[in-house]
Amino acid sequence: MRTYLMMIGMIIFSFQSVIAQDLFMPRDIQAAYKKGTRSSDGKPGKNYWQNHGRYTINITAMPPDRTIKGTETITYFNNSPDTIRNPNIKLLLNIHKPGAPRNGGADPDYLTSGVHVDKFMVNGQTRPFRGDPAVFTNVGVGLPKPLPPHDSVQLYFEWHYDVSVESGREGMIDSTTYFLAYFYPRVAVFDDYNGWDRMPFMDSHEFYSDFNDYNVTVNVPKNYIVWGTGTLQQPEKLLQPVFLKRYKDSWVSDDVIRIVTKEDVAAKNVTAQNQVNSWQFTAANIPDMAFGLSDHFVWDGTSVVVDDATKRRASAQAAYNDTAADYHHVARYARHSLNWLSHNWPGIPYPYEKTTVFHGYAGMEYPMMANDETYGDTTFSRFVAEHEIAHTYMPFYMGINETRYGFMDEGWATTFEILIGREDLGKERADEFYKRFRVNGWSNNPSSDQQVPIVTPGDAMTGGGFGNNEYGKASLGYLAMKDILGDELFKKCLHEYMNRWNGKHPIPWDFFNTFNDVAGKNLNWFWNNWFFGTNYIDYSLTDVKKSSSGYTVSIKNIGGALAPVDVVVKYTDGSSETKHLSPAVWEKNASQTNVSISTKKTIESVQLDGGIFVDGDKSNNKTPADKKAF
Repeated sequence: MRTYLMMIGMIIFSFQSVIAQDLFMPRDIQAAYKKGTRSSDGKPGKNYWQNHGRYTINITAMPPDRTIKGTETITYFNNSPDTIRNPNIKLLLNIHKPGAPRNGGADPDYLTSGVHVDKFMVNGQTRPFRGDPAVFTNVGVGLPKPLPPHDSVQLYFEWHYDVSVESGREGMIDSTTYFLAYFYPRVAVFDDYNGWDRMPFMDSHEFYSDFNDYNVTVNVPKNYIVWGTGTLQQPEKLLQPVFLKRYKDSWVSDDVIRIVTKEDVAAKNVTAQNQVNSWQFTAANIPDMAFGLSDHFVWDGTSVVVDDATKRRASAQAAYNDTAADYHHVARYARHSLNWLSHNWPGIPYPYEKTTVFHGYAGMEYPMMANDETYGDTTFSRFVAEHEIAHTYMPFYMGINETRYGFMDEGWATTFEILIGREDLGKERADEFYKRFRVNGWSNNPSSDQQVPIVTPGDAMTGGGFGNNEYGKASLGYLAMKDILGDELFKKCLHEYMNRWNGKHPIPWDFFNTFNDVAGKNLNWFWNNWFFGTNYIDYSLTDVKKSSSGYTVSIKNIGGALAPVDVVVKYTDGSSETKHLSPAVWEKNASQTNVSISTKKTIESVQLDGGIFVDGDKSNNKTPADKKAF
């Protein structure tokens, strides 16, 4: 009996191991699970850790002078079990240096001499810092003595750089308007599965940052306003009384308040009239800081209750050149975004005190900030604002490694984008918008790079296949799972994933395992197919046959992707009906399924309609025209 029980136990253990290892897992990820920093149920493991920094930064910007000067003290806490000897420092703006590796070209206006570290100290001791032409966005530094586990080190930098004339994610908006992002030396992420993040910034992929505490002071001339991440300290020392009142009123107003108008900036009486004003911002447990400054941008503000339980409000602001007609609506768009995202999808209260949409050229997100273009079509202006504000949740509320697993943030922002769009525009128009911008470029492109698995590390990819993996394909995968589970269970899984990994660094397996755990189902059949497979959407309607209860419709899955599809049936009496097939119909047999149509009517035609799940070959989606009836 004992031997029999041991055999049963071994079989059960083997079965559980097969389930746990059902998804492909690279060796570095396997090692994290073995160390107990990740758990097979999707929760952070009992040995999970992450490092942390406290940044005190002081920068000076004096437009039209392009040179930004800064000093910085970082107290870096080693919470890992490892001894740190050579931390990696990120100098992201070295992407502007001639010769820097980048995905794409560089116009002369893009190039600068990069970041110049004028002084570097460790615990008060001056240390050498590599600044040669071959050093780009990663710089290893030596510590005078190793940093043991559960200890800290203080790093000090003095540096300067020139703002790039060509503005993208950061740079000059115009001669007296700058957007400052990625502007400070930072300690790279040291994590439990990859060690030091030494992935070079190539100017097409995005970022990976630790959660840090920041105290940043931006020194600018009088009559300049600074907008940025974090809480503005002592605004009464920076704004003249009339503008201070409007600013404070906007934080409790449901209406848009014009805090600073074009007439106000023209009169040059908005700020304190010191030769230099110091705008100080603080933020805790946040992955980055970004700032915009201008002497002629106008400023709107409003607010909305984002947390019904506590009645907490969040501010929605816009800073822009008054000539941008669409931007006169952007504060309202931002307010709507905060409200909808907090109460619908993801349905978690906006976690910060404010958001500011700044008139730039990037269409790019930062904590509490967005750098967005101006558009002639306000529908598109709202679309972009909603997408960038949706990024609050991923990658900022959740500390996503965007460089390697960008589908974990872009895919979600794209998903929230269509869901809020359906409320804004109606389902039909929003779905067409989504297909046009997110799906058609993948579904209608037979190129081999479009069939690379979504989970492929993003830092190993470029081109159209990379972009579609991060945005449309990943979003369709999330929406397909929503179709499988239903809204209630899907939201329950999503909320638990976000609760578990808020303020941490989730990886794809944490997401997949959490959904399996919370749903109480092994969903690996779908994760494997959609995120680890090379599949595409191509269904074929192969047969329609009479049956005892009506008809049987046979569908072949040529492309292999497990997507929802509608079977649209038209009858000879002019009536019609639609039968929705969830991707769950493919769980047991991913290549073929039969659909029963119970009816006493005569079918005239049958057509497959995937909606936003665009079929790559629609020619085989309907009954032949020569078949008049069945």
